[in-house]
Amino acid sequence: MNTTDTIEPIRLAAPNTPSAVQTGITATARVFVTHVLPPLLVIGVLLVIWELLGARPGASLPGPSRVVQDTWELIVNPFYDNGGNDVGVAWQLLASLERVALGYSLAVVAGVSLGVLVGQSTWALRGLDPLFQVLRTVPPLAWLPISLAGFQDGQPSAIFVIFITSIWPIIINTSIGIRNIPEDYRNVARVIRLNGIEYFIKIMLPAAAPFIFSGLRIGVGLSWLAIIAAEMLIGGVGIGFFIWDAWNSSRISDIILALIYVGLIGFILDRVVAWIGRIVTRGTSAS
Repeated sequence: MNTTDTIEPIRLAAPNTPSAVQTGITATARVFVTHVLPPLLVIGVLLVIWELLGARPGASLPGPSRVVQDTWELIVNPFYDNGGNDVGVAWQLLASLERVALGYSLAVVAGVSLGVLVGQSTWALRGLDPLFQVLRTVPPLAWLPISLAGFQDGQPSAIFVIFITSIWPIIINTSIGIRNIPEDYRNVARVIRLNGIEYFIKIMLPAAAPFIFSGLRIGVGLSWLAIIAAEMLIGGVGIGFFIWDAWNSSRISDIILALIYVGLIGFILDRVVAWIGRIVTRGTSAS
């Protein structure tokens, strides 16, 4: 053997590790397949069935292609303003959202406050809970004549209907959350001698937050349902009045388009409240 010969080292092939780009593409594809594709497929099947039913001779409802054709101007120009109530769908939705924001905000403040009171006080629970259970079963539109008689105006009446409809789940869920605060938390508050405000901010609200946000999510959905029904009767600008006016004018395609927008806005409102709840409760609230 020639001593001048050298032994070359054995080189092991490096394992094929996926790059960051490949990993990101794989994760995106997985999210698409598990979360995006199923609803797309279901919606596609429903649209096909709807189109077939709407294409039948004598069909009373138009198919999706006919709806798009009839409402194309509303879709591409949602912000038109011809004065009065003759405005685009976007302005109708914004007017409804403004009423919901006012009524729902009042319901949040009053509902959380009353929920804390009922949850903390046994006397308040026994005195107020039966009243709450009776009033929460009253349909939203049943409150409208009373509110119109009291306020003598459509705008505050609609806001009151939103308020009185959405406040009950907020009160009930908040009170349940307060009553379910672990006794250990209360003992710690006594040991470190927290005053009432400190106990409310540091112990009570964080512990009851998942229950509170469950009530807030139910409340925002009820708010959106209530305003649509109320606006059909009070008139003016709003998506509820738009739907009722379209019905009186036999514009069925306009009604279908408005219902799609109503559903999308309701879904977005629920997701926004759920997102805020996850931030406040650090992911412990229901999504």
